[in-house]
Amino acid sequence: MTFSICARCPDTEMFGMAVSSSSPAVAARCAFARAGVGAVGSQNITDPALGQQCLDLMQSGASAHEAVSQIVESTEHIAFRQLTAVDARGTTACFSGDNTLGVYASAEDTNVVCAGNLLANTDVPAAMVAAFRECEGQHLGNRLISVMKSALAAGGEAGTVQSAGLLLVDKVSWPVASLRVDWSHEGTPIEDLEKVWEIYAPQLDDYVTRALDPSDAPSYGVPGDE
Repeated sequence: MTFSICARCPDTEMFGMAVSSSSPAVAARCAFARAGVGAVGSQNITDPALGQQCLDLMQSGASAHEAVSQIVESTEHIAFRQLTAVDARGTTACFSGDNTLGVYASAEDTNVVCAGNLLANTDVPAAMVAAFRECEGQHLGNRLISVMKSALAAGGEAGTVQSAGLLLVDKVSWPVASLRVDWSHEGTPIEDLEKVWEIYAPQLDDYVTRALDPSDAPSYGVPGDE
């Protein structure tokens, strides 16, 4: 019921994860990233604890492949889980348990891994990786939105998606973007997410500046702010 991308920008070392599903609030359960460490997706019949566990392992020095392998070897009910990860070197890993739902597939390349379950077809993740490559040089947030749109164009989920999310981490300890459409009544969460990103993207750096040094921060540009 989910398709997603985990990616690293080699130019900025920013990490990001984007995800969409027919289930509500998918990003609240499935999207994980940590500055300087990597990005992880924990999906299918989701155990959110595995996302944090994978990041902890990579922060301790494990590669994406080593981290995912350790989780697979040590976790109960792993047959129900689907995991993706990209690490600080741009290496990737993916695991799909035997009980992954419906049609499922994954695709990997340097700095990017995509996967899905209950897909319309097995070509969706490969189309997502290709789309990521086609927009090299753009801001990672823009690339992730483009990839999610390409997933829909390639068939997406077998059913109508209802939620979507975008998570970005950079050089600070908190996400520089954590945007979610938890339920789209029109069944257009990715389009809705793109609209939110278009509003937020020009202000992203300003919010970081306000956190680090409010005295140097730009004005808010809202009524009452002088």
